[in-house]
Order: sequence, then structure tokens, then C-alpha cells
Amino acid sequence: MSLPQAKIPFGADDYLAWEQEQSCRYEYIDGEVFAMSGASDAHGTAAGNLFAALHTFTRGTPCKPFIADMKVQVAAANSFYYPDILVTCDPRDRTPDASHVKQHPRLIVEVLSPSTEAYDRGNKFAAYRQLDALQEYALVSLEARRIEIFRRDATGHWVLHPFALDESLELASLDFRCPVAEIFEGVEGE
Repeated sequence: MSLPQAKIPFGADDYLAWEQEQSCRYEYIDGEVFAMSGASDAHGTAAGNLFAALHTFTRGTPCKPFIADMKVQVAAANSFYYPDILVTCDPRDRTPDASHVKQHPRLIVEVLSPSTEAYDRGNKFAAYRQLDALQEYALVSLEARRIEIFRRDATGHWVLHPFALDESLELASLDFRCPVAEIFEGVEGE
């Protein structure tokens, strides 16, 4: 029996160069990489509905939404994630150097799945909270048909604002509102 091999550190720059050559997406968490699995029909529909609404709403503003394939870097956590949706309004995220990675999102949205819900609520949210520009973190529950918004208040605390299917979603960071039911339109099963 051989001894386990010592871990070779995989730096952030190594990850960025390596991932460009890969056929699928990988998140990077403090030296380790994790393959991203595909999304279900319901997941893609809910994310697409919210992205479409945000895209229309932010047209002509300095804010820009991205869906699924844009990385966000959390330098303080030495990590890169692929949120389901992110919205950035920061000019630093519009430079050529930021064409594949954003560092200053105002809003991040994750659509929950049974395999990722605990992580999205726990360690991933803990990492995201280290982003100075982040004002809201949204969790879209397909199973419960609700959206939970964690909003940073004036004292830096994160306050939960839940929205049920028959309510209107409010994203204060963008002054955006829409019926929650529109986000779940066409979402079947899960």
C-alpha cells in the first residue's frame, strides 16, 4: 500500500489558465477544483426567467446581468464560483481584464437544488459575504416556490426578506420588482 500523495497547491492563476482548456466548468475553492454539474429543466427555466427580467430591466443602465457561465472571484476566500445569476454595476467589472471574471457583483442569485442547497446557504454564502460590493444574495427554491433575499443592511448585517409565490419580489439593490409567480412560470416538477 502506498502513502497518499501530498497535495500540490493549485494557485488561482493556474486554475484560470487550466480551466480555459477544459470542456466543462469548474469552481475553484482555496486550491481545489470541483466540476459543475448540469442543471435540470426547472432550474434552467427559473434562472432564465429571472435573468430575462433583469436583462430587460437593466438595459440602458450601468448594470449588467450574467447567467451561469460568468465566474465571480472572492479573493478573500481564494475562490471562484459560477453563480446562476450575477448582476454587476461596477465599472471595474467592465474592463477587458474582467471579461471572464467579475469581482464586484451587487446581486448574486443561486437556484437551489437538493444536492447544493446546504452549501449555497452555508459555506458559499459565507464566502460571498466577503464581497464588499455585494448587497443582496437571492436563493430561489424550486421545491417551495419561494425566493429568499438576504440583504446587507446599513450596519453590515444580512437580513432575510422572504417572498412567497403570490407576492412581488423586491431587489432593493437594483430597485427591481416583479411578481414571484413570473420567476416560476413554466417551471415543472423538480
